[in-house]
Amino acid sequence: MGGSAVMNIDVKGKKVIVAGGSRGIGRAIVLAFAEAGAAVSFCARGAGALEATRADAARFGGQVHAAGCDLSKAVEIDGYIAAAQKALGGIDVLVNNASGFGRGDDENSWALSLDVDVMAVVRASNAAMAALLASGDASIINIASGSGLGPSVRTPAYGAAKAATIHYTRTQAAAHAHEGIRANCVCPGSIFFEGGTWDVAKRDNPALYNATLASCPAGRMGTPEEVANLVVFLASPAASWITAQVISVNGGQGLRR
Repeated sequence: MGGSAVMNIDVKGKKVIVAGGSRGIGRAIVLAFAEAGAAVSFCARGAGALEATRADAARFGGQVHAAGCDLSKAVEIDGYIAAAQKALGGIDVLVNNASGFGRGDDENSWALSLDVDVMAVVRASNAAMAALLASGDASIINIASGSGLGPSVRTPAYGAAKAATIHYTRTQAAAHAHEGIRANCVCPGSIFFEGGTWDVAKRDNPALYNATLASCPAGRMGTPEEVANLVVFLASPAASWITAQVISVNGGQGLRR
């Protein structure tokens, strides 16, 4: 490890699970790993988007496994991880991407955020742990949010859940470094994709959309592919000495000019 000055972003042959991978950032992560030569399994609830993403990933010629899973339910997570491990023949990389997008401060928003944004990370990581330990070169990458890095008045449940994910990632890194498992957290800023939060806001809440766009110094929001690029890097040998890090992908969003 660490002897070469040439960056090696090579994930060919790696066995990758993406928990929550049929749309937006998750879909981009699945496709990026598939294009880079990894064997990929991913799950989602919507059958249509699941199949569309599976078909697109399969066009790169590698192994692709897709399955329905409600990541708010422990029994479904256990079943999915076991099926994915069997399909891929092991697990080298676990990407926890799902979110319940609990936007409010009500009981339902908190329950959804804790079940999906926090407990799905815990449950999937625990379910995959034996296989990750057997890998010898494993990585956990948790997708949080810029909302978890500070106060989140508009989305309190979501922000608090993502803050918990950030903290848990660092705990995972500390707990498993000596076992050859790295753990890092990616915090996207405002990411625009068709049918996503900001696409909907652009149509239904232009004041919010325009105010958020104005907070992006580059004059645009990010793309799912820009997040996926970092995730693939973190899973690669080029990131072999990177663990316990919380990395924002936000184009400098919020910087003052």
